[in-house]
Amino acid sequence: MNLSERLNEDMKQAMKSKDKFRLSTIRMVRSTIKYLEIDLKRTLDDNEVLDILSREIKQRKDALQEFEAAGREELAASTKAEIEIIIQYLPEQLSEEEIKVIVQQTIQETGASSKSEMGKVMSALMPKVKGRADGKLVNQAVQQFLQ
Repeated sequence: MNLSERLNEDMKQAMKSKDKFRLSTIRMVRSTIKYLEIDLKRTLDDNEVLDILSREIKQRKDALQEFEAAGREELAASTKAEIEIIIQYLPEQLSEEEIKVIVQQTIQETGASSKSEMGKVMSALMPKVKGRADGKLVNQAVQQFLQ
């Protein structure tokens, strides 16, 4: 079952169980996917859906920081719950140690030695960790190794 089918099935299940919050979150994600499918005039594959899910999580994390800074606890709690629902559709996330190992391997493969070559490392690295690691963590790890 691909991600789109899984989202559809989970949406139906949320309807049956009358879980309104989960239902609305899944509908928001599906809406974004459908909008892009209509725009591209084709169905999206799992990698493209994964990109959308990652983007949705990133947007919510950014909003969460703003809500917490403004003291809006009710919105922060709601956003955290949305993030938890969306994360269930991503592959298992890499640990910091696993990220560091992949970063070291990629630096060796690209032959990078300074921060000026960070773009080359990141472009080779991001497809390897796509959907399995936060871009900020990957960026920090690369900066740590390229000095």
